[in-house]
Amino acid sequence: MEESQGGSSHGPGSKRGGIFGVRLDGFGFFTSLLMSLTFSFLTFFLTTFLAIAGIMIYNGLGHRLDYADSYRFISFPAGCIMLAVSLAYFLTLWLRRKLAGE
Repeated sequence: MEESQGGSSHGPGSKRGGIFGVRLDGFGFFTSLLMSLTFSFLTFFLTTFLAIAGIMIYNGLGHRLDYADSYRFISFPAGCIMLAVSLAYFLTLWLRRKLAGE
């Protein structure tokens, strides 16, 4: 017996965009911008944590490296790159949906 779940005909082989089963293609313009900022902030803070931990280990081995370098040379570029990539991805999905007439 097959049941329809909310009228959706999207099966496992669906061509819709998604990560880990979460659809990423139904967002509006503002939501796409907000999701891009969210991903870039998460990337910034995660890389900051990992960079500070790495510098702490590196300094523990007898070297001297400034902790501000973790922001300047690792976290800020990673956050900017992620912002550009996520903006391109989410705005492409939004534009494709608008041009398709959905």
